[in-house]
Amino acid sequence: MRWANIFNLGMKELRSLARDPMMLFLVAYSFTIAVYTAATAMPETLNRAPIAIVDEDRSPLSTRIVSAFYPPSFLSPELITPAEMDARMDAGHDTFALDIPPDFQRDVLAGRQPAIQLNVDATRMSQAFTGSGYIQQIVSGEVNTFVQGYRAVPALPVDLALRARFNPELNKGWFGAVIQVINQVTMLSIILTGAALIREREHGTIEHLLVMPVTPTEIMTGKIWSMALVVLVACALSLVFVVQGMLSVPIEGSIALFLAGAALHLFATTSMGIFMGTIARSMPQFGMLLILVLIPMQMLSGGMTPRESMPDLVQNVMLAAPTTHFIKLAQAILYRGAGPSVVWPQLLALAAIGTILFSLSLARFRRSISDMA
Repeated sequence: MRWANIFNLGMKELRSLARDPMMLFLVAYSFTIAVYTAATAMPETLNRAPIAIVDEDRSPLSTRIVSAFYPPSFLSPELITPAEMDARMDAGHDTFALDIPPDFQRDVLAGRQPAIQLNVDATRMSQAFTGSGYIQQIVSGEVNTFVQGYRAVPALPVDLALRARFNPELNKGWFGAVIQVINQVTMLSIILTGAALIREREHGTIEHLLVMPVTPTEIMTGKIWSMALVVLVACALSLVFVVQGMLSVPIEGSIALFLAGAALHLFATTSMGIFMGTIARSMPQFGMLLILVLIPMQMLSGGMTPRESMPDLVQNVMLAAPTTHFIKLAQAILYRGAGPSVVWPQLLALAAIGTILFSLSLARFRRSISDMA
């Protein structure tokens, strides 16, 4: 390989990208607005959940329960009739519908243990799961306080000292912002390299390269380093100005070490983009192929859910994906402040996977060029 050719070919790719406003907009959007919205759209707790209450008792106890639901966890309760309850839930107006039966207070004071019906719209998963527990605690607390005649917190036999490490505020926005940056690195690196190859094939410029004194390795390497550089710079700016600046998310570890790991990850994913670009014959085909590859990689790599909760077969198969090791490396560095002594297995795995993907992509790229010739 001649490094001058690789440098010039990479600069050609950068100039081509600079003349593509849609790709530039995609890069800018992915590392700014997409990261900000992913962080702020994740509620920290139950927030403004709609609830309706059927109060068939009309007693001081039922009134006490109704008044216990208030913003910001819940919207102000709508007092409805039993006939309206099912219709409102079918229409999607209420997530929770609480039915307090007649003679509820009298049965409680008599020790009969009456039942309160809670209907939940379980299609709203996040609110349904969290809100059901909230409502149970609120109703139980109000009933116990009413029966005792005063509010008292019972002394527990064991004092649980809770320490939330790495995210003491339990702020989901911290998690969402960093994971979104990680996902955008993977997505854009595949898109930019694959699109660059397909664009040259569609415009006929790949034939011009074939008659020049350059090798397939130099052509492919030029595309990889230039597109990886664009994503790496955008990632660094997003971490500094969006994640740390606008969202005030603390970064515990070294950003330089994270970017070094990101560079190895980009070596693998840009090679993957080249490989996919040689398979697809047009941008629509490339887009469909991207969906088949990218979504499983992001969902099964441990970024959205812990890998330990997945079947063993999925965990073992996903060890071949670079995103699995990159997410583990990024979380260790950015969340827990890990150093090279902790993340070296992930760095080594990314280098090995990148080398294999580069070799496979280069072989496929050479074959596709020979078919054109």
